[in-house]
Amino acid sequence: MYSYVWEFRVHPGHQANFETYYGLRGEWVKLFRRHPAYIQTVLLRDRSDPLRFITMDSWKSREHYLSFREEFREEFEVLDARCEAFTESEQSLGEFEILG
Repeated sequence: MYSYVWEFRVHPGHQANFETYYGLRGEWVKLFRRHPAYIQTVLLRDRSDPLRFITMDSWKSREHYLSFREEFREEFEVLDARCEAFTESEQSLGEFEILG
């Protein structure tokens, strides 16, 4: 299995919107679920910094994720642009293989 992890710094006052879009029932998960190789999303909020979030999205393989990105390119870009207003910054923390 394959996962990628991102860190987000959210603008003050936009935490609820961010959580709504990136949470387990959010718009990102709704889009990801349209591809059969999507597994899950985990959304974490830093206990000491409520403006810092981590997401981990998991797929059956990197190739499946890339297939999703190609198939849903337009929808992905529209949603990504809509969510830019919520964040000060976003940074990739890496791509990972899930073991076990």
